[in-house]
Amino acid sequence: MQRIKFIDKMYQGKLSRRQMMQAASAFGVGSLFLPRQARAAEVLTCLEWGGYDAPEYFQAYVDKYGAQPNFSIFAGEEDALAKVLAGFAGDVMHPCNYSVARFVNAGVTKEIDTSRLTHWPDIFPNLQTAEGVVWDGKVVMAPADWGNSSLAYRPDLMDDDFKADPTWEIFYDEKYAGRVSMSDNEIAITIGAMVGGMPYDEAYKLEGAALEAAAKEWGTKAVNVSKFLWTDSSEVQQAMASGEIIAAYAWNDLVANLRGQGIPVEFSTPKEGMFTWFCGLTLLNTGKADEQAAYDFIDAWLSPETGKTLIEGSGYGHANMKSFEIADPEALANMGITDPIEMMKHTIVFKTPSDAVQEGFNKVWADTKALKY
Repeated sequence: MQRIKFIDKMYQGKLSRRQMMQAASAFGVGSLFLPRQARAAEVLTCLEWGGYDAPEYFQAYVDKYGAQPNFSIFAGEEDALAKVLAGFAGDVMHPCNYSVARFVNAGVTKEIDTSRLTHWPDIFPNLQTAEGVVWDGKVVMAPADWGNSSLAYRPDLMDDDFKADPTWEIFYDEKYAGRVSMSDNEIAITIGAMVGGMPYDEAYKLEGAALEAAAKEWGTKAVNVSKFLWTDSSEVQQAMASGEIIAAYAWNDLVANLRGQGIPVEFSTPKEGMFTWFCGLTLLNTGKADEQAAYDFIDAWLSPETGKTLIEGSGYGHANMKSFEIADPEALANMGITDPIEMMKHTIVFKTPSDAVQEGFNKVWADTKALKY
């Protein structure tokens, strides 16, 4: 009878593995007949920007699961997309609004069920419905961080004419050769076309002969005038701090970090316009981890505590409205922005090019760089 009770409890899962092993031999139950232990859960794998793999950005996830996810760091979304298409098993990706459609169209994403995100009601309403967040009527990205791309410069090293009328033209003017740094990104072609008088709404979607002409004229100038094309934000910050360069295509973090070091730097609004971007978390259908873990990671990123960390630590904004209520007022003042919706009314919000357009830009930019590097 005891043996029968033991077997019954064993198959109901009411005994620990240790209890089963201790009692099995006494009751004549071979180890081959013991139930298999459940396989260890797959660890969440995230494709992420460098620096965002620090636990303070997803502390609630760490508190729940007791460890960080696995991270694969990428330099840009095209790099990340190529990795996924090559078979990388990722669960969550951190794209920006202008690139998320590339992942959707490639068939590697899943729709996000916002009812599973506890912080979704606190996201700025305009961001909840923005292009890139919603695609073909489905939520495909949970907006998290946002900021600006603009022209940063050292006022103590810059000439008065430029300071009186900041312009993106500085990256295409031989006068500044070797003293400026453009991002290693095809945006250099778009901005050049804008310097030449083309509106952004036309410049971001150039194709064919018009794109090739813009790349030849403006892309070549940007490559040749730049001291280097930067991919690592710390690299360009160090170069500006030392005075090696006096101006750069930059994000908010460069300004916040250099000012924190006591180095004078201005984040200008060029006469051609300042850009705004926002990024977030997207579910991939290529991963192996439990889907709930992916939702918990996204929800951790959307928390106001993460927003406070982002605002105070990097100078970027956060999608959760409550972040601005708990962040250090001095950090908010340094950032100069308290309402992203109002800010977006006065800047150029990056738009999403079609896949064909993006692939065209990628090709001509690579060809342009190859002439020098």
